[in-house]
Amino acid sequence: MKLPSDHKILMPYLTGGAVADWTDHLRALVDAGADAIEIGLPFSDPTLDGATIQEATHAALTRGATLRGILTRVSEVAGTVPLVASTYANLVVRDRAFCSNLRDAGFDGLIVPDLPLEECAEFENQDLDLVLLASPATTDERLDEIARRSRGFVYAVTVMGTTGERETLAASAADLARRLTTRSDLPVLLGFGISTPAQAAQAAQLADGVVIGAAIMRRVLDGAAPAELGAYLRSIREAMDEG
Repeated sequence: MKLPSDHKILMPYLTGGAVADWTDHLRALVDAGADAIEIGLPFSDPTLDGATIQEATHAALTRGATLRGILTRVSEVAGTVPLVASTYANLVVRDRAFCSNLRDAGFDGLIVPDLPLEECAEFENQDLDLVLLASPATTDERLDEIARRSRGFVYAVTVMGTTGERETLAASAADLARRLTTRSDLPVLLGFGISTPAQAAQAAQLADGVVIGAAIMRRVLDGAAPAELGAYLRSIREAMDEG
């Protein structure tokens, strides 16, 4: 996937199928300045996700969201910015056509947080960028391998924990960003716990961009209209550009 290099990258996250008009929210995020969008494919046991994303996942499954249905909706809006699917290994490994189906729907990348690095090989040659994650606890040796094998960008998880809004940017973010940017020519995006314009601007000074998930989905679940969600993301965009 091609991400911009002339400004800091803003990648919001949206759970597919969480609300009826979720693709309207997706369009609003694009219009508000998103450079790419991570779309969560609901799975019944989202172990890496905190309360908000779990709630969004439960809402999607309760509404009857299916992979086929989400891919159909995605195909209607694909092509504006790169789209990255995020889901769990159980969904990926049980269907040999999983990656090709994502690509056919318009996805450019895939994040599988519970897929061990040692088991990534069969998915690295797909026509889809496999994005790898690194955390503050990742050893230097493993960071070298992640930096070498990740495609599209490297997802830097700022905390040892689940997704969710936090009051401040984790202190570990700066060190992790430094360790990754010295190892990889790919963009390094910081995620987990970034929810305010000030946090996003701070994170963007440390790395190539940010991923914002729980703060987006909290607003969607609380009933924010697409225009309201767009206004929130626009405030993030402006803070990053000014920072």
